[in-house]
Amino acid sequence: MRKANMTAKQTANVLGWSDSKLSRMINGSRGASGEDVSALLAILLVTGKERRRLMSLCKEQDKPGLLQQFGNRLPRQLRTLIDHEDKAVKVGDFQGLVIPGLLQTQEYARALLEEAGRVPEEEIGDRVAARLARQSRLGGRDAPEFQFFVHEFVLRLPVGGQVIMSDQLHHLLRASVRRNVSLRVVPAAVGAHAGTGGSFKLMEFADFRPVVYLESETSCLFLEEPQEAAAYQEILAALDETALSERESREVIATLATELYADREDHDDSA
Repeated sequence: MRKANMTAKQTANVLGWSDSKLSRMINGSRGASGEDVSALLAILLVTGKERRRLMSLCKEQDKPGLLQQFGNRLPRQLRTLIDHEDKAVKVGDFQGLVIPGLLQTQEYARALLEEAGRVPEEEIGDRVAARLARQSRLGGRDAPEFQFFVHEFVLRLPVGGQVIMSDQLHHLLRASVRRNVSLRVVPAAVGAHAGTGGSFKLMEFADFRPVVYLESETSCLFLEEPQEAAAYQEILAALDETALSERESREVIATLATELYADREDHDDSA
């Protein structure tokens, strides 16, 4: 827009679009037709090699991938979240109730959906498969930097029973040593903390402003305003001061995993 010497509002007006349509198209929270992309590039005076590159990327959005693989079988908000995660370069995630989705085992994810009883049985398989497919973002050369904060309560909530929880905690330990993953535990002993307002995910991008994802039982929100993102960046900074170090967090997780494994052995011996 700087090249065309136009503001976002002026650009939207010329195209006959709403401000929100332009904003969501630019930050990647909605798809775009080839016609819309072509019109936007023309208004912004993007020509030559760069125009050809961007139009090529527009065509690639229709190639088979995670979103196309599961299609409309996934809730719209989940498809949007997946799209954001694919573009993020840094992700901050606080969870006060359950293991973060990107760190869940298949058995934990399934037990969580089944025991909550809020997802139709016929959708559970697709939901679990999509969640596992999203975890590919944890690896690869272009993987984002992940900063996970989980409350100690999350580690102690017995989702699926001892076997599933033991395996889940061991999975967390394996994930925590990835070069791009920081996993920190907020201990129960600290009492109230900056994250008591609820779980959230803050995604940062190379070319767009940050987006905050909030989820509730019946709806979700993607917050895009700079002051909203700044508020959650402050929460992450406060959690960074409150949470255990990565080493201390691994020790807590390992201790709980060992206790669960010992309980499993005792149960098997007595059976």
